[in-house]
Amino acid sequence: MTKNEIAGIIDHTNLSACAVESDIEKLCAEAAEHKFCSVCVNPSFVQFAAEKLAGTGVKVCTVIGFPLGADTVDNKAASAAVAVDEGADEIDMVQNLALVKQGKWDELEDEIRAVVDASKSVENREPALVKVILETCYLSDEEIVRSCECAEKAGADFVKTSTGFAILKGADGKLLPNGATVHAVSLMAKTVGKRLGVKASGGVHNYEEACAMVEAGATRIGASAGIAIVS
Repeated sequence: MTKNEIAGIIDHTNLSACAVESDIEKLCAEAAEHKFCSVCVNPSFVQFAAEKLAGTGVKVCTVIGFPLGADTVDNKAASAAVAVDEGADEIDMVQNLALVKQGKWDELEDEIRAVVDASKSVENREPALVKVILETCYLSDEEIVRSCECAEKAGADFVKTSTGFAILKGADGKLLPNGATVHAVSLMAKTVGKRLGVKASGGVHNYEEACAMVEAGATRIGASAGIAIVS
């Protein structure tokens, strides 16, 4: 892929807890300049980003249940609806990992469906695209596959690898990688085929890493390093 083609599938991201309006304004300006697919911001900045990006063709993406996925179904669905009403075009929701670990697949499917329904039924707004964040660093291959299957059955549009905020430690106490891997992306892509998109997010720092994710099956890249990737 050319760098322009890569730019067109990047969600240019700033989900820092300490981000302020000037940071988001800069993010939006960069996204418009480089023709990124979207900016991904925290819910409190959705309306601000939508105003800054009006007329640019760049979409506004936000996160729900972020970063733990442990909020209630009702809260996730309500938050998604508010975000869409305020200008979000895309919703990246974190699945409830407790449901995954307990094998409560029907409940997980119901949770995802609730967010999908809320995101696609806001009055006077186009249905928002929904991506389900699996947080693959916590999951076995079987859990990744089953999570993808639930997302597809529930009507989601994408599955996504990671928040980038997971904390995973080895036996020595040192932090382990918590983002996208070629293995996880390949497994997700194999599971959903062409029916859903696959977003690789977390730890994609440069053009070569982005291309490796695309080769593995990613159709979208989530990164705070969007400028580095295309330059």
